[in-house]
Amino acid sequence: MLKTSEFQKAIESVENLPLDDQEILLDIIQKRLQEKRRKKLAEEIKEIRQEFANGDVQFGSVNQFLEALDQE
Repeated sequence: MLKTSEFQKAIESVENLPLDDQEILLDIIQKRLQEKRRKKLAEEIKEIRQEFANGDVQFGSVNQFLEALDQE
């Protein structure tokens, strides 16, 4: 409940800003979220490349994948 309260306080703080400031804040938050998504994607790509380099990646058709699941 404390988390919701802090979240509500943040929303109220933003709502108390002038409209121009709210728009600037929204733009900043959107850009930061985009950057976080880019970094996360880059990390995932790095992990996948490492798995591929280690030979931990297998290729095949969907049917082969389903057959392998059935064997487990």
